[in-house]
Parts: sequence; C-alpha cells; structure tokens
Amino acid sequence: MQYRLLADATAIVHFLFVAYVVVGGFIAWRWPHTIWLHILAFAWGFSTVLFGFECPLTDLENWSRHRAGEAGLPSTGFIDHYITGVLYPRSALDLVRVLVAVCVLASWVGFWFRASHRRYGRAVR
Repeated sequence: MQYRLLADATAIVHFLFVAYVVVGGFIAWRWPHTIWLHILAFAWGFSTVLFGFECPLTDLENWSRHRAGEAGLPSTGFIDHYITGVLYPRSALDLVRVLVAVCVLASWVGFWFRASHRRYGRAVR
C-alpha cells in the first residue's frame, strides 16, 4: 500500500515539476529570486527531452510501482504516458513543444523587462 502511495505521490510531484518548467518564469515575476530555480528546472526538463536523460522521478515511480506489484511506466517515460495523447493529441507534439518554448521565452523576456524597470525605479504592475 505504501509503495502505491509513493508512486502516486511521485506522479503528482512530476506533474508539478512539468507545470513549473512551463510557467515558472511567470512565477518569478512575483518572486524574482525564484528565476534561478526555474532556469535549472527548465535546463533539466529540456535536457531530458533533447538528450534523453533519465529522470529520477520516473525511476522512483517505476521502482515504487514495481514494489507495489504494478507495471511501471512504458519505456517512453512520464510525459508520453501521462500527457501526450491524453492532454493533447500525439500529432500535436511538435506544436506543443514549440508553444512550451514560446511560453518559457515570453516569461523570461517579461521577467527581464520587469527586473530592468525595477532596477531603474519604475514600478511595473
């Protein structure tokens, strides 16, 4: 029972991490010191997609699901199992990747704009 709970909790944390990769730059508009955490999270998330690095959250979920007597995630990983084909069609994968990149870039440009205006004493709301 506890392994199943660990697997489910890991999946939830994984969803939150993916969401943070997408919108964490906007969170940094409110809390500027979090931009470095977002840059690290984005770099890790991007590298897992681009270079195929193994994610420790996927490994933990697989380990705990196997311990609970369940099948682990397919070899394609967390995003392919829980998100692609579920939240958007598989045929839109490239479009979704571009939209995520645009969203992150827009959040960083907005962050830079807000930070530069704060630096020079002009408040941006």
